[in-house]
Amino acid sequence: MTSTARDLHVVLGAGPAGSTLAGELGRRGHPVRLVDRTGTGPTPEGVTRLKGDVGTVDGARAAIRDAAVVYHCVNVAYHLQVDVMPGIQDAVLGAVEAEDARLVVVDTLYPYGETHGRVMTENTPWNATSAKGRMRADLDEKYLAAHRAGRARVALGRSADFVGPGVLNSSLGGAVFPGALTGGEVFGLGDIDLPHSYTDIRDVAAGLATLGENPDGDGRVWHLPTAAARTTREVFRMIEEKAGRPMNITIKSEPRPFGPFGEEFMSSYAELFYQHTEPQVMDSSAIQDTFGIKPVPLETTVDDTIAWYRTFLASGH
Repeated sequence: MTSTARDLHVVLGAGPAGSTLAGELGRRGHPVRLVDRTGTGPTPEGVTRLKGDVGTVDGARAAIRDAAVVYHCVNVAYHLQVDVMPGIQDAVLGAVEAEDARLVVVDTLYPYGETHGRVMTENTPWNATSAKGRMRADLDEKYLAAHRAGRARVALGRSADFVGPGVLNSSLGGAVFPGALTGGEVFGLGDIDLPHSYTDIRDVAAGLATLGENPDGDGRVWHLPTAAARTTREVFRMIEEKAGRPMNITIKSEPRPFGPFGEEFMSSYAELFYQHTEPQVMDSSAIQDTFGIKPVPLETTVDDTIAWYRTFLASGH
């Protein structure tokens, strides 16, 4: 195997996180393979696209062959996560063990559960009571146990709610920006006067890429770079000012269907609605201080996301 091949970075999953990460890795000079179930769609410059199914060890091994680092950014429909994600983990872990590749996993804040407003750090206890929170905590413990046992080299990167160019299915995505730009409804969840961390999708990518380049970060959870929390109302005001028109805000105080989120999604999301009825503040100083990376300023995130949505809406979406 050539040294070039062993610098290969393989990204599993071509949603906003995987696609943005593939582009970031390419800009950093790595050969990159982006794998998903279709193998088609927009592909960042310098990135090779591959069709693959990582639901089995054989499929995952074929997808990651020759990889030095593998990034697990695969997700499935919300209502299927508890049933499907553990099997994907088994396949990906088995594949990286067999192929001797390092693994970087994009993760959520769900394992912490309700924190009653306390700032979340990497030392916050995992007290999830929701099915998806317990599932994520179980997966994370299994990843870390595999690392401790020497079976695989793994780092976990946790993110708050995504925001940024290309992000649609987020509480600060397709339910907010189209309405803000067109005069349609803008949806806020729960209490929008509580502080709430949002992670720029480009910071997700930069944080994961940094973990991929630094093996000394293996074996633990990291919070991906995230700008200081503001209240969601403050973020809405920022969007309103930059969009140049007043926003028509509708508050959803209970988990009911709204905007792009239908009944099936919201029924599955209901157990996590506490994220909008208590402060959600994530501290990412550990990764920032250790690796010298800073999050994108929230003002820049809003500017760039508005610009992306203007183009997106103009294209007929």
